[in-house]
Amino acid sequence: MNAFVFPGQGAQFVGMGKDLYEKHPIAKQFFEKANDILGFRITDIMFDGTDEELKQTKVTQPAVFLHSVVSALCLGADFQPAMVAGHSLGELSALTAARALSFEDGLKLVYARAIAMQKACEAAPSTMAAIIALPDEKVEAVCREVSREGHIVVPANYNCPGQLVISGHVDAINEACTKLKEAGAKRALVLPVSGAFHSPLMQPAKEELEAAIAVTEFHKPICPVYQNVDGLPHTEPEEIKANLIAQLTASVLWTKEVTNMVADGATSFTECGPGKALQGMIAKICKGNDAVSIHGVAN
Repeated sequence: MNAFVFPGQGAQFVGMGKDLYEKHPIAKQFFEKANDILGFRITDIMFDGTDEELKQTKVTQPAVFLHSVVSALCLGADFQPAMVAGHSLGELSALTAARALSFEDGLKLVYARAIAMQKACEAAPSTMAAIIALPDEKVEAVCREVSREGHIVVPANYNCPGQLVISGHVDAINEACTKLKEAGAKRALVLPVSGAFHSPLMQPAKEELEAAIAVTEFHKPICPVYQNVDGLPHTEPEEIKANLIAQLTASVLWTKEVTNMVADGATSFTECGPGKALQGMIAKICKGNDAVSIHGVAN
């Protein structure tokens, strides 16, 4: 059974999507449609901009979404998913590719999400850090020990065994990183992001996204969508919407999602979008499972 997965923020790179635009008429059509919907030429930034321009949340999120969804569209008849999933922002790409959202509505929601998250990031100095080679339980315990009102740090992304990303106030992240290194983490690396995604600090953004989702039409997807908040498959629009809203302040349970997809029959994972981050994570989650193949869409 074929599973298609879609990356999140951090997968972007200057030049992303340019080959698709030049080689596939359908890609050019949708890229230009996105420029019209957004009201600025996001393709100029994607193809020829600077890292700094592309790194802005309000640019990064629609850029990654656009590249991911168009990658799936360019597969044509080869895009026949038995199931889909997306990492964080990638969940909106997955929902759009699986036709739970129209392209236009998906892009508008991503842009609304990005603007709301950018504002939340600017409201408090916050960041994220990747913790490498420490059991999840130990990371969770240190987060509980460090966290207090105005000094929050929480587990954010359960990416794969031995890699958990934490999120919160800058001072709390720094304190947690020091303690986690002392506890034996191979690395505790503060990430170059502008905010504490998937933490309580995203509550203002969650409220804005909820308002945007309330006026957006969702349809039943063509296949189950495994969602970040619980790692389970969903096909009912109301459940999908509630999980999408909850996702902004909840942890991304990526390891659980992939494990459940394999348990439900996934034998092939194809990453649609920039980079190879999800392929690497899935390889670690499925380590030793020769029945599972993992690859990306050539672009």
